[in-house]
Amino acid sequence: MKTASSHLVRQIGLASGVAVVVGSTIGSGIFKTPSRIATSLPGPLPMLMVWVVGGLIVLCGALSLAEVGSAYPYSGGLYVYLREAYGRQIGFLFGWAQLMLLRPAGVGALAIVCGQYALRLVGLTDDSPNFAWYTAGFAFVAIALVTGANIAGVKFGTFIQNITTVAKSAGLLVLIVLALVLAGSTGGAHFTPAAPAGSFSFSAFGLALVSILWAYDGWADGTYVGGEMKDPSRTLPRAILIGTLAVIALYLLANVAYLMVFDVQQMSKSGMIAATAMEKLVGSWGVLFITATVVISTLGTLNGTVLTSPRVFFALAEDKLFFPSLASVHPKFKTPHVAVALCGALGASYVVVATFLTKSKAFEALTDAFVIGIVPFYALSVISVFVFRRRQGGKPLVGEDSLPAEGEPHQYAPTTRVPLYPLLPVVFAAACAFLLGASLLDAGSRVPTLITLGVLVAGIPVYRLIFRRTA
Repeated sequence: MKTASSHLVRQIGLASGVAVVVGSTIGSGIFKTPSRIATSLPGPLPMLMVWVVGGLIVLCGALSLAEVGSAYPYSGGLYVYLREAYGRQIGFLFGWAQLMLLRPAGVGALAIVCGQYALRLVGLTDDSPNFAWYTAGFAFVAIALVTGANIAGVKFGTFIQNITTVAKSAGLLVLIVLALVLAGSTGGAHFTPAAPAGSFSFSAFGLALVSILWAYDGWADGTYVGGEMKDPSRTLPRAILIGTLAVIALYLLANVAYLMVFDVQQMSKSGMIAATAMEKLVGSWGVLFITATVVISTLGTLNGTVLTSPRVFFALAEDKLFFPSLASVHPKFKTPHVAVALCGALGASYVVVATFLTKSKAFEALTDAFVIGIVPFYALSVISVFVFRRRQGGKPLVGEDSLPAEGEPHQYAPTTRVPLYPLLPVVFAAACAFLLGASLLDAGSRVPTLITLGVLVAGIPVYRLIFRRTA
Protein backbone atom coordinates (compact mmCIF):
# COMPACT_ATOMS: atom_id res chain seq x y z
CA MET A 1 0.00 0.00 0.00
CA LYS A 2 1.40 3.37 -1.06
CA THR A 3 0.68 6.50 0.92
CA ALA A 4 -0.03 9.59 -1.13
CA SER A 5 -0.55 12.17 1.57
CA SER A 6 0.38 10.59 4.90
CA HIS A 7 2.59 13.53 5.83
CA LEU A 8 0.15 16.26 4.80
CA VAL A 9 -2.35 17.32 7.44
CA ARG A 10 -6.11 17.30 6.82
CA GLN A 11 -7.07 20.82 7.91
CA ILE A 12 -9.18 22.30 5.07
CA GLY A 13 -12.89 22.51 5.85
CA LEU A 14 -15.88 23.08 3.56
CA ALA A 15 -15.76 26.90 3.69
CA SER A 16 -12.08 26.96 2.79
CA GLY A 17 -12.68 24.31 0.13
CA VAL A 18 -15.34 26.48 -1.49
CA ALA A 19 -12.98 29.46 -1.21
CA VAL A 20 -10.30 27.47 -3.05
CA VAL A 21 -12.72 26.76 -5.93
CA VAL A 22 -14.23 30.26 -6.11
CA GLY A 23 -10.95 32.02 -5.40
CA SER A 24 -9.04 29.95 -7.96
CA THR A 25 -11.69 30.63 -10.61
CA ILE A 26 -12.59 34.31 -10.26
CA GLY A 27 -9.41 36.03 -11.29
CA SER A 28 -8.83 38.25 -14.28
CA GLY A 29 -11.19 36.52 -16.70
CA ILE A 30 -14.44 38.22 -15.81
CA PHE A 31 -12.71 41.63 -15.86
CA LYS A 32 -10.88 41.21 -19.22
CA THR A 33 -12.60 38.46 -21.20
CA PRO A 34 -16.05 40.09 -21.83
CA SER A 35 -14.58 42.60 -24.29
CA ARG A 36 -12.97 39.76 -26.31
CA ILE A 37 -16.27 37.86 -26.31
CA ALA A 38 -18.18 40.94 -27.45
CA THR A 39 -15.73 41.34 -30.34
CA SER A 40 -16.16 37.71 -31.45
CA LEU A 41 -19.94 37.57 -30.90
CA PRO A 42 -21.27 41.16 -31.34
CA GLY A 43 -24.81 40.57 -30.17
CA PRO A 44 -26.34 40.47 -26.66
CA LEU A 45 -27.90 37.03 -27.09
CA PRO A 46 -24.85 35.25 -28.61
CA MET A 47 -22.57 36.92 -26.07
CA LEU A 48 -24.65 35.87 -23.07
CA MET A 49 -25.33 32.47 -24.61
CA VAL A 50 -21.63 31.59 -24.78
CA TRP A 51 -21.27 32.39 -21.07
CA VAL A 52 -24.27 30.18 -20.29
CA VAL A 53 -22.95 27.35 -22.46
CA GLY A 54 -19.52 27.65 -20.90
CA GLY A 55 -21.07 27.52 -17.44
CA LEU A 56 -23.15 24.46 -18.32
CA ILE A 57 -20.10 22.69 -19.74
CA VAL A 58 -18.14 23.39 -16.57
CA LEU A 59 -21.10 22.24 -14.45
CA CYS A 60 -21.23 18.94 -16.37
CA GLY A 61 -17.54 18.47 -15.63
CA ALA A 62 -17.90 19.51 -11.99
CA LEU A 63 -20.78 17.10 -11.34
CA SER A 64 -18.77 14.27 -12.90
CA LEU A 65 -15.58 15.05 -10.97
CA ALA A 66 -17.59 15.33 -7.76
CA GLU A 67 -18.31 11.60 -8.06
CA VAL A 68 -14.75 10.58 -8.91
CA GLY A 69 -13.27 12.94 -6.32
CA SER A 70 -15.46 11.53 -3.54
CA ALA A 71 -14.03 8.07 -4.29
CA TYR A 72 -10.39 9.24 -4.64
CA PRO A 73 -9.97 12.11 -2.14
CA TYR A 74 -6.18 12.39 -2.38
CA SER A 75 -3.68 15.16 -2.94
CA GLY A 76 -2.97 15.46 -6.64
CA GLY A 77 -6.60 15.43 -7.79
CA LEU A 78 -6.77 14.94 -11.54
CA TYR A 79 -3.42 13.16 -11.57
CA VAL A 80 -4.81 10.49 -9.24
CA TYR A 81 -7.92 10.00 -11.38
CA LEU A 82 -5.89 9.77 -14.59
CA ARG A 83 -3.37 7.36 -13.12
CA GLU A 84 -6.01 5.09 -11.63
CA ALA A 85 -8.14 5.10 -14.79
CA TYR A 86 -5.52 4.91 -17.55
CA GLY A 87 -2.18 3.99 -15.99
CA ARG A 88 1.10 5.65 -15.05
CA GLN A 89 2.01 7.00 -18.47
CA ILE A 90 -1.13 9.12 -18.82
CA GLY A 91 -0.70 10.28 -15.24
CA PHE A 92 2.87 11.26 -16.01
CA LEU A 93 1.83 13.15 -19.15
CA PHE A 94 -0.55 15.21 -17.04
CA GLY A 95 2.28 15.99 -14.63
CA TRP A 96 4.58 16.78 -17.56
CA ALA A 97 1.99 19.18 -18.97
CA GLN A 98 1.60 20.80 -15.56
CA LEU A 99 5.36 21.18 -15.23
CA MET A 100 6.20 22.39 -18.73
CA LEU A 101 3.13 24.38 -19.70
CA LEU A 102 -0.09 24.49 -17.71
CA ARG A 103 0.85 25.78 -14.27
CA PRO A 104 3.69 28.05 -15.37
CA ALA A 105 1.37 29.58 -17.98
CA GLY A 106 -1.48 29.91 -15.47
CA VAL A 107 0.71 31.44 -12.76
CA GLY A 108 2.42 33.73 -15.26
CA ALA A 109 -0.82 35.01 -16.79
CA LEU A 110 -2.39 35.77 -13.42
CA ALA A 111 0.73 37.53 -12.15
CA ILE A 112 0.91 39.66 -15.30
CA VAL A 113 -2.68 40.87 -14.95
CA CYS A 114 -2.14 41.52 -11.24
CA GLY A 115 0.89 43.64 -12.15
CA GLN A 116 -0.92 45.53 -14.91
CA TYR A 117 -3.76 46.60 -12.63
CA ALA A 118 -1.47 47.36 -9.68
CA LEU A 119 0.50 49.77 -11.88
CA ARG A 120 -2.71 51.50 -12.93
CA LEU A 121 -3.40 52.20 -9.25
CA VAL A 122 -0.26 54.35 -9.20
CA GLY A 123 -1.04 56.12 -12.48
CA LEU A 124 0.90 54.04 -15.01
CA THR A 125 -0.95 52.94 -18.14
CA ASP A 126 -0.29 50.64 -21.10
CA ASP A 127 1.35 53.42 -23.10
CA SER A 128 3.80 54.31 -20.32
CA PRO A 129 7.48 53.66 -21.17
CA ASN A 130 8.60 50.13 -20.22
CA PHE A 131 5.11 49.31 -18.90
CA ALA A 132 5.50 45.63 -19.88
CA TRP A 133 8.71 45.26 -17.90
CA TYR A 134 7.35 47.15 -14.89
CA THR A 135 4.44 44.72 -15.05
CA ALA A 136 6.85 41.79 -15.08
CA GLY A 137 8.66 43.20 -12.05
CA PHE A 138 5.44 43.47 -10.07
CA ALA A 139 4.46 39.98 -11.23
CA PHE A 140 7.68 38.63 -9.71
CA VAL A 141 6.82 40.27 -6.39
CA ALA A 142 3.29 38.81 -6.43
CA ILE A 143 4.58 35.32 -7.23
CA ALA A 144 7.20 35.53 -4.48
CA LEU A 145 4.56 36.67 -1.97
CA VAL A 146 2.11 33.82 -2.55
CA THR A 147 4.90 31.25 -2.88
CA GLY A 148 6.29 32.24 0.51
CA ALA A 149 2.81 32.21 2.05
CA ASN A 150 2.06 28.70 0.83
CA ILE A 151 5.42 27.38 2.00
CA ALA A 152 4.71 28.85 5.43
CA GLY A 153 1.61 26.69 5.92
CA VAL A 154 -1.71 25.48 4.49
CA LYS A 155 -3.65 27.49 7.07
CA PHE A 156 -1.79 30.63 6.06
CA GLY A 157 -2.43 29.95 2.37
CA THR A 158 -6.13 29.18 2.91
CA PHE A 159 -6.49 32.28 5.15
CA ILE A 160 -5.26 34.45 2.26
CA GLN A 161 -7.58 32.54 -0.05
CA ASN A 162 -10.61 33.10 2.19
CA ILE A 163 -9.93 36.83 2.61
CA THR A 164 -9.29 37.51 -1.08
CA THR A 165 -12.29 35.40 -2.15
CA VAL A 166 -14.63 37.43 0.07
CA ALA A 167 -13.07 40.70 -1.13
CA LYS A 168 -13.24 39.90 -4.85
CA SER A 169 -16.79 38.52 -4.63
CA ALA A 170 -17.92 41.62 -2.71
CA GLY A 171 -16.25 43.91 -5.27
CA LEU A 172 -17.96 42.13 -8.15
CA LEU A 173 -21.32 42.28 -6.35
CA VAL A 174 -20.91 46.04 -5.80
CA LEU A 175 -20.41 46.51 -9.55
CA ILE A 176 -23.45 44.33 -10.32
CA VAL A 177 -25.75 46.12 -7.87
CA LEU A 178 -24.64 49.60 -8.99
CA ALA A 179 -25.21 48.70 -12.64
CA LEU A 180 -28.66 47.25 -12.01
CA VAL A 181 -29.73 50.20 -9.82
CA LEU A 182 -28.13 53.18 -11.58
CA ALA A 183 -28.48 52.00 -15.18
CA GLY A 184 -31.72 50.10 -14.73
CA SER A 185 -33.96 52.69 -16.42
CA THR A 186 -31.92 52.89 -19.64
CA GLY A 187 -29.93 49.66 -19.75
CA GLY A 188 -32.73 47.60 -21.27
CA ALA A 189 -32.15 49.22 -24.66
CA HIS A 190 -28.73 47.55 -24.89
CA PHE A 191 -30.33 44.11 -25.13
CA THR A 192 -31.96 44.82 -28.50
CA PRO A 193 -31.61 43.68 -31.16
CA ALA A 194 -30.81 40.42 -29.41
CA ALA A 195 -28.93 38.83 -32.30
CA PRO A 196 -27.96 41.29 -35.07
CA ALA A 197 -27.04 39.93 -38.48
CA GLY A 198 -23.52 38.53 -38.50
CA SER A 199 -23.27 38.29 -34.71
CA PHE A 200 -22.98 34.50 -34.61
CA SER A 201 -20.92 31.80 -36.30
CA PHE A 202 -19.91 28.35 -35.07
CA SER A 203 -16.20 29.05 -35.50
CA ALA A 204 -16.40 32.34 -33.60
CA PHE A 205 -18.51 30.66 -30.92
CA GLY A 206 -15.91 27.89 -30.53
CA LEU A 207 -13.03 30.31 -30.19
CA ALA A 208 -15.02 32.42 -27.73
CA LEU A 209 -15.54 29.28 -25.64
CA VAL A 210 -11.76 28.93 -25.31
CA SER A 211 -11.66 32.35 -23.66
CA ILE A 212 -14.72 31.52 -21.58
CA LEU A 213 -13.11 28.37 -20.23
CA TRP A 214 -10.07 30.41 -19.21
CA ALA A 215 -12.41 32.62 -17.18
CA TYR A 216 -14.06 29.53 -15.65
CA ASP A 217 -10.84 27.62 -15.09
CA GLY A 218 -10.27 26.78 -11.44
CA TRP A 219 -13.48 24.78 -10.99
CA ALA A 220 -11.41 21.58 -10.61
CA ASP A 221 -8.66 23.03 -8.42
CA GLY A 222 -10.30 21.83 -5.23
CA THR A 223 -9.45 18.26 -6.23
CA TYR A 224 -5.72 18.95 -5.89
CA VAL A 225 -5.98 19.49 -2.14
CA GLY A 226 -8.35 16.57 -1.48
CA GLY A 227 -5.63 14.94 0.62
CA GLU A 228 -5.71 17.90 3.02
CA MET A 229 -9.49 18.23 3.38
CA LYS A 230 -11.38 17.19 6.49
CA ASP A 231 -13.86 14.37 5.75
CA PRO A 232 -12.76 14.60 2.10
CA SER A 233 -15.21 12.13 0.59
CA ARG A 234 -18.00 14.54 1.54
CA THR A 235 -16.21 17.89 1.69
CA LEU A 236 -14.55 17.65 -1.74
CA PRO A 237 -17.67 17.11 -3.90
CA ARG A 238 -19.60 19.73 -1.95
CA ALA A 239 -16.82 22.28 -2.35
CA ILE A 240 -16.64 21.62 -6.11
CA LEU A 241 -20.39 21.96 -6.64
CA ILE A 242 -21.05 24.95 -4.37
CA GLY A 243 -18.03 26.81 -5.68
CA THR A 244 -18.83 26.15 -9.34
CA LEU A 245 -22.47 27.21 -9.02
CA ALA A 246 -21.45 30.41 -7.20
CA VAL A 247 -19.00 31.33 -9.97
CA ILE A 248 -21.51 30.69 -12.76
CA ALA A 249 -24.09 32.91 -11.04
CA LEU A 250 -21.60 35.75 -10.49
CA TYR A 251 -20.32 35.60 -14.07
CA LEU A 252 -23.78 35.73 -15.63
CA LEU A 253 -24.84 38.61 -13.38
CA ALA A 254 -21.64 40.50 -14.19
CA ASN A 255 -22.23 40.23 -17.93
CA VAL A 256 -25.81 41.37 -17.54
CA ALA A 257 -24.48 44.31 -15.52
CA TYR A 258 -21.99 45.22 -18.28
CA LEU A 259 -24.82 45.18 -20.81
CA MET A 260 -26.90 47.46 -18.60
CA VAL A 261 -24.14 50.07 -18.90
CA PHE A 262 -22.90 49.55 -22.49
CA ASP A 263 -24.10 48.10 -25.73
CA VAL A 264 -22.11 45.23 -27.25
CA GLN A 265 -20.15 47.46 -29.63
CA GLN A 266 -19.01 49.68 -26.75
CA MET A 267 -18.06 46.60 -24.72
CA SER A 268 -15.87 45.29 -27.54
CA LYS A 269 -13.78 48.48 -27.50
CA SER A 270 -12.98 48.40 -23.78
CA GLY A 271 -10.11 46.21 -22.63
CA MET A 272 -10.90 47.20 -19.04
CA ILE A 273 -14.66 46.78 -19.16
CA ALA A 274 -15.20 46.65 -15.39
CA ALA A 275 -13.21 49.83 -14.78
CA THR A 276 -14.93 51.62 -17.67
CA ALA A 277 -18.34 50.58 -16.34
CA MET A 278 -17.59 51.82 -12.83
CA GLU A 279 -16.27 55.13 -14.17
CA LYS A 280 -19.48 55.71 -16.07
CA LEU A 281 -21.60 54.72 -13.08
CA VAL A 282 -19.93 56.57 -10.20
CA GLY A 283 -16.93 58.46 -11.52
CA SER A 284 -13.19 58.23 -10.94
CA TRP A 285 -13.39 56.66 -7.48
CA GLY A 286 -15.20 53.73 -9.07
CA VAL A 287 -12.20 53.12 -11.33
CA LEU A 288 -9.91 52.98 -8.31
CA PHE A 289 -12.33 50.66 -6.52
CA ILE A 290 -12.64 48.14 -9.35
CA THR A 291 -8.93 48.33 -10.16
CA ALA A 292 -8.12 47.46 -6.55
CA THR A 293 -10.71 44.67 -6.75
CA VAL A 294 -8.95 43.20 -9.80
CA VAL A 295 -5.59 43.34 -8.02
CA ILE A 296 -7.04 41.50 -5.02
CA SER A 297 -8.92 39.11 -7.32
CA THR A 298 -5.92 38.10 -9.39
CA LEU A 299 -3.70 37.89 -6.31
CA GLY A 300 -6.24 35.55 -4.72
CA THR A 301 -6.43 33.37 -7.81
CA LEU A 302 -2.65 33.34 -8.03
CA ASN A 303 -2.54 32.24 -4.40
CA GLY A 304 -5.08 29.49 -5.12
CA THR A 305 -3.04 28.24 -8.06
CA VAL A 306 0.18 28.13 -6.04
CA LEU A 307 -1.72 26.45 -3.19
CA THR A 308 -3.21 23.66 -5.32
CA SER A 309 -0.82 23.00 -8.22
CA PRO A 310 2.22 21.76 -6.27
CA ARG A 311 0.11 18.88 -4.91
CA VAL A 312 0.25 17.38 -8.41
CA PHE A 313 4.05 17.45 -8.41
CA PHE A 314 4.01 16.08 -4.86
CA ALA A 315 1.79 13.11 -5.78
CA LEU A 316 3.86 12.36 -8.88
CA ALA A 317 7.10 12.41 -6.91
CA GLU A 318 5.67 10.02 -4.33
CA ASP A 319 4.87 7.68 -7.20
CA LYS A 320 8.51 8.03 -8.36
CA LEU A 321 7.36 9.68 -11.57
CA PHE A 322 9.02 12.99 -10.72
CA PHE A 323 12.17 13.95 -8.89
CA PRO A 324 12.10 12.58 -5.30
CA SER A 325 12.80 15.98 -3.72
CA LEU A 326 9.38 17.20 -4.89
CA ALA A 327 7.80 14.79 -2.41
CA SER A 328 9.53 16.54 0.50
CA VAL A 329 7.35 17.89 3.30
CA HIS A 330 8.64 20.78 5.38
CA PRO A 331 9.33 19.48 8.90
CA LYS A 332 7.81 22.56 10.56
CA PHE A 333 5.17 23.87 8.15
CA LYS A 334 3.95 20.47 6.86
CA THR A 335 3.75 21.75 3.28
CA PRO A 336 5.29 20.38 0.06
CA HIS A 337 7.73 23.29 0.10
CA VAL A 338 10.00 22.13 -2.73
CA ALA A 339 7.02 21.61 -5.07
CA VAL A 340 5.58 25.01 -4.10
CA ALA A 341 8.91 26.73 -4.76
CA LEU A 342 9.19 25.01 -8.15
CA CYS A 343 5.70 26.16 -9.14
CA GLY A 344 6.56 29.76 -8.27
CA ALA A 345 9.90 29.65 -10.10
CA LEU A 346 8.35 28.24 -13.26
CA GLY A 347 5.62 30.89 -13.24
CA ALA A 348 8.22 33.64 -12.91
CA SER A 349 10.23 32.22 -15.82
CA TYR A 350 7.15 32.22 -18.05
CA VAL A 351 6.49 35.86 -17.19
CA VAL A 352 9.92 36.74 -18.54
CA VAL A 353 9.56 34.65 -21.69
CA ALA A 354 6.04 35.87 -22.49
CA THR A 355 6.93 39.52 -21.84
CA PHE A 356 10.06 39.35 -23.97
CA LEU A 357 8.41 37.58 -26.90
CA THR A 358 4.96 39.15 -26.99
CA LYS A 359 5.13 42.34 -24.90
CA SER A 360 1.52 43.59 -24.52
CA LYS A 361 0.09 40.29 -25.79
CA ALA A 362 1.72 38.29 -23.00
CA PHE A 363 -1.62 37.66 -21.28
CA GLU A 364 -3.32 36.28 -24.37
CA ALA A 365 -0.32 34.09 -25.26
CA LEU A 366 -0.27 32.50 -21.81
CA THR A 367 -4.02 32.00 -21.45
CA ASP A 368 -4.42 30.39 -24.88
CA ALA A 369 -1.57 27.97 -24.13
CA PHE A 370 -3.11 27.10 -20.78
CA VAL A 371 -6.63 26.45 -22.03
CA ILE A 372 -5.62 24.27 -24.99
CA GLY A 373 -3.18 22.30 -22.86
CA ILE A 374 -5.59 21.51 -20.04
CA VAL A 375 -8.65 20.58 -22.15
CA PRO A 376 -7.57 16.99 -23.07
CA PHE A 377 -6.85 16.18 -19.42
CA TYR A 378 -10.12 17.64 -18.22
CA ALA A 379 -11.91 15.44 -20.76
CA LEU A 380 -10.01 12.29 -19.75
CA SER A 381 -10.59 12.99 -16.05
CA VAL A 382 -14.32 13.45 -16.52
CA ILE A 383 -14.85 10.34 -18.65
CA SER A 384 -12.81 8.31 -16.15
CA VAL A 385 -16.16 7.91 -14.39
CA PHE A 386 -17.04 5.38 -17.12
CA VAL A 387 -13.83 3.45 -16.48
CA PHE A 388 -14.34 3.34 -12.73
CA ARG A 389 -18.00 2.32 -12.92
CA ARG A 390 -17.16 -0.49 -15.31
CA ARG A 391 -14.25 -1.63 -13.15
CA GLN A 392 -15.76 -1.07 -9.69
CA GLY A 393 -15.07 -3.76 -7.11
CA GLY A 394 -11.96 -4.99 -5.37
CA LYS A 395 -11.14 -4.52 -1.72
CA PRO A 396 -11.66 -1.33 0.30
CA LEU A 397 -8.92 1.09 1.15
CA VAL A 398 -7.02 0.78 4.41
CA GLY A 399 -7.33 4.21 6.01
CA GLU A 400 -8.51 7.41 4.38
CA ASP A 401 -4.99 8.57 3.50
CA SER A 402 -3.95 5.43 1.62
CA LEU A 403 -3.62 5.49 -2.14
CA PRO A 404 -3.20 2.04 -3.70
CA ALA A 405 -0.25 1.33 -5.93
CA GLU A 406 -0.94 0.91 -9.65
CA GLY A 407 -2.95 -2.22 -10.32
CA GLU A 408 -3.82 -2.77 -6.66
CA PRO A 409 -7.56 -3.37 -6.16
CA HIS A 410 -9.54 -0.38 -4.96
CA GLN A 411 -13.20 -0.29 -4.03
CA TYR A 412 -14.88 2.43 -6.05
CA ALA A 413 -17.37 3.70 -3.49
CA PRO A 414 -18.21 7.36 -4.21
CA THR A 415 -20.36 9.20 -1.72
CA THR A 416 -22.09 11.12 -4.52
CA ARG A 417 -23.14 10.11 -8.03
CA VAL A 418 -23.26 12.24 -11.17
CA PRO A 419 -26.91 12.95 -12.10
CA LEU A 420 -28.26 12.13 -15.57
CA TYR A 421 -25.47 9.61 -16.09
CA PRO A 422 -24.09 9.08 -18.74
CA LEU A 423 -25.32 12.30 -20.38
CA LEU A 424 -23.30 14.87 -18.43
CA PRO A 425 -19.84 13.28 -18.87
CA VAL A 426 -20.57 12.77 -22.58
CA VAL A 427 -21.61 16.42 -23.02
CA PHE A 428 -18.43 17.61 -21.33
CA ALA A 429 -16.19 15.34 -23.42
CA ALA A 430 -17.95 16.40 -26.64
CA ALA A 431 -17.48 20.07 -25.74
CA CYS A 432 -13.76 19.50 -25.18
CA ALA A 433 -13.46 17.79 -28.57
CA PHE A 434 -15.31 20.72 -30.16
CA LEU A 435 -12.91 23.23 -28.57
CA LEU A 436 -9.82 21.39 -29.79
CA GLY A 437 -11.31 21.07 -33.26
CA ALA A 438 -12.21 24.77 -33.42
CA SER A 439 -8.67 25.73 -32.36
CA LEU A 440 -7.12 23.50 -35.04
CA LEU A 441 -9.44 24.74 -37.79
CA ASP A 442 -8.92 28.43 -37.05
CA ALA A 443 -5.92 29.77 -38.95
CA GLY A 444 -4.94 32.19 -36.20
CA SER A 445 -4.86 29.61 -33.41
CA ARG A 446 -3.75 26.53 -35.37
CA VAL A 447 0.01 26.95 -34.92
CA PRO A 448 -0.14 27.75 -31.16
CA THR A 449 -2.48 24.79 -30.68
CA LEU A 450 -0.14 22.42 -32.51
CA ILE A 451 2.83 23.72 -30.50
CA THR A 452 0.95 23.19 -27.25
CA LEU A 453 -0.10 19.66 -28.22
CA GLY A 454 3.47 18.99 -29.37
CA VAL A 455 4.77 19.88 -25.90
CA LEU A 456 2.34 17.38 -24.40
CA VAL A 457 3.33 14.60 -26.80
CA ALA A 458 7.02 15.26 -26.08
CA GLY A 459 6.40 13.87 -22.61
CA ILE A 460 5.98 10.35 -24.00
CA PRO A 461 9.66 9.73 -24.82
CA VAL A 462 10.68 11.46 -21.57
CA TYR A 463 8.57 8.99 -19.61
CA ARG A 464 9.82 5.98 -21.53
CA LEU A 465 13.50 6.95 -21.40
CA ILE A 466 13.78 8.28 -17.87
CA PHE A 467 10.94 7.92 -15.41
CA ARG A 468 9.62 4.50 -16.37
CA ARG A 469 12.97 3.03 -15.31
CA THR A 470 12.72 4.46 -11.84
CA ALA A 471 8.99 3.92 -11.28
